[in-house]
Amino acid sequence: MSKQTYRVCFCFRRRFKLAEAEVPDEIKALFDLYSENGIMTADQIHRFLIEVQKQEKATFEEAQSIVESLKHLSLFHRKGLHLEAFFKYLFGDTNPPLDLKLGVHQDMTAPLSHYFIYTGHNSYLTGNQLSSDCSDVPIINALKKGVRVIELDIWPNSENDDVEVLHGRTLTTPVQLIKCLRSINEYAFTASEFPVVITLEDHLTPDLQAKVARMVTQTFGDILFTPGSECLKEFPSPESLKRRIIISTKPPKEYLEAKNIKDKESDSQKGNAASDEEAWGKEIPILSDDKNESDKDDDDDAEEDLDEGDHKLQHDIAPEYKRLIAIHAGKPKGGLHECLKVDPDKVRRLSLSEQQLEKAAETYRKEIVRFTQRNILRVYPKGTRVNSSNYNPLIGWMHGAQMVAFNMQGHGRSLWLMQGMFRANGGCGFVKKPSFLLKSGPHGEVFDTKAKLPKQKTLKVKIYMGEGWFYDFQHTYFDAYSPPDFYARVGIAGVPADTVMKKTKTLEDSWIPYWNEEFEFPLTVPELALLRIEVHEYDMSEKDDFGGQTCLPVWELREGIRAVPLHDRKGERYKCVKLLVRLEFV
Repeated sequence: MSKQTYRVCFCFRRRFKLAEAEVPDEIKALFDLYSENGIMTADQIHRFLIEVQKQEKATFEEAQSIVESLKHLSLFHRKGLHLEAFFKYLFGDTNPPLDLKLGVHQDMTAPLSHYFIYTGHNSYLTGNQLSSDCSDVPIINALKKGVRVIELDIWPNSENDDVEVLHGRTLTTPVQLIKCLRSINEYAFTASEFPVVITLEDHLTPDLQAKVARMVTQTFGDILFTPGSECLKEFPSPESLKRRIIISTKPPKEYLEAKNIKDKESDSQKGNAASDEEAWGKEIPILSDDKNESDKDDDDDAEEDLDEGDHKLQHDIAPEYKRLIAIHAGKPKGGLHECLKVDPDKVRRLSLSEQQLEKAAETYRKEIVRFTQRNILRVYPKGTRVNSSNYNPLIGWMHGAQMVAFNMQGHGRSLWLMQGMFRANGGCGFVKKPSFLLKSGPHGEVFDTKAKLPKQKTLKVKIYMGEGWFYDFQHTYFDAYSPPDFYARVGIAGVPADTVMKKTKTLEDSWIPYWNEEFEFPLTVPELALLRIEVHEYDMSEKDDFGGQTCLPVWELREGIRAVPLHDRKGERYKCVKLLVRLEFV
């Protein structure tokens, strides 16, 4: 080892060890307040949990279990914790910002239309929308993460005797439908026991539709939900559909009508590509590779509509195929006004692209909210997102859209928000919509996304410090010859009035940064607010390095001092990287 390398390694170790022993002053003061003679007993921990951590239902047994779990650090003080053990508890995995013990805690007996549902787009693609491989692997990965809606585009194979899954009119390589169905059957309920919806984009002849019907019924058997009626009058609840598979697509006869709509709409949907970062405004630097999307007609803005040459395929309908459809999709004739009409005798699913929703919301925002109280609205990425980027999901959620469909194979801030939303309700893939999106006033009035609303509460976030990069990153990852220069970005993603990002100071040369900075976020719609935290390493000459991120549902945050684990770009949790944060609502 050279002298220079030795000095660098020694510097790393020395700085790390010095910082390891430091406890923020505010934590020391709280320890002094709730301890006696340098020891915090179970009784005192119990008081701390109730008064500081706001865990009003905390029991003495919980406090005692904290002491027991850390007794190896307090060999001479088995009746309580000294400062180091108390600090270890605060910064440990048993003190997260969300209560993992809650599990699924929302009412799951309401109709499906009352929930945001974790939804995938073109779920079979391994990469970009034009030339990547199609596979069952991304479907498996999505299901393992709790995604509840899987989209499959089904086409005849080259011999017209079997069914393949691929992105039509592109260079994507196909995968057999039966392989995808079998994987869904195997992994559907790995992460959640609540239902999985398969949305089909159908480009098949009647004989192949009949073959699909046989595949589906043989693969799923008794877990396949078939209502037995032409149309549902109301959607069943997630609770009643536990461990069931649901098929959703257009009834085949509607493709002929939809073709005319597609011809008109696709002509008006041209535009430049956009990355999933552009939805967040200029104040947020782009951190993912979303630059090289080509300009093309936004044909995906009618992605479930009939394709050229499909007219002749739909003259006959396979009845056994039609009977599989539990959630009927389609666009009625007559434009958006007709599309958004609510039928008291039946429910359905409507699909709009992100651009179509934005345009519709300018005129029909209240009608959209009213439509989604009974019916399901699916929003999907515009066709120019050929690199599988995503958009701001709040566009859909604040209008009540249940299925905000995302490309799950990529990464970026938009996907981080999607992952943050569905950390709620035990990660089951269904999150109950706020009551204001479900109810109408005495005169039929509904939530207006453009209305100026009063502040409901303020979230105070204090970032004390962070640690773990020394263990999870190579020691030369950020800087070759010195420790990192970290800063944190903290903010809210929500309705436009609540959306903001703020930044700490940059701390030079420290693997364990101590920021001790507090931020306040007034919230008008806390029910749709997500807390965003990112850490970056400042680089004077190049792009700042990424150091972790998380996104958390504000309405499920636990007040008090919490250890907040950070995740990588793809949303995978780091082993060690975390922040010590104080959360408070005022």
